[in-house]
Formats: sequence, structure tokens, C-alpha cells
Amino acid sequence: MKATEIRDLNADEIQQKAADLKEALFNLRFQHEIGQLENPKKIGETKRDIARLKTILNDKTKPIKKE
Repeated sequence: MKATEIRDLNADEIQQKAADLKEALFNLRFQHEIGQLENPKKIGETKRDIARLKTILNDKTKPIKKE
């Protein structure tokens, strides 16, 4: 998921995407442990997507300081 795509979403949609990806990450970890995961890099990609979502959400919800 690209950062430009995420910035087009509103805060509620970003939170929902993050929740969906957290669930997907849980399932990927479970598949990895039992040996059914074909592409282990998918775990890292999912973690980065979650971090990207959280970063952009924080930027959107944080008030801008003016000095």
C-alpha cells in the first residue's frame, strides 16, 4: 500500500485498514509457525504497511503547532 493511497483515506478508514492488517499479520505469523507460509517476506511487508498507516494517521490527527 502506497503512502499516497493512504493519505487519500479519512482517519476512520485508516484505523479500519490498520485493524485488518493486524489481523492478517496474526494469521501470517500463525501460518509461518506451522509451516504453511509460502512467502515469509509478506510478514515484513505487512508490518511496514501497519507502521505506514499509523504514521499517516498520527500526522492527520496531531494538531499543528504554530510558534
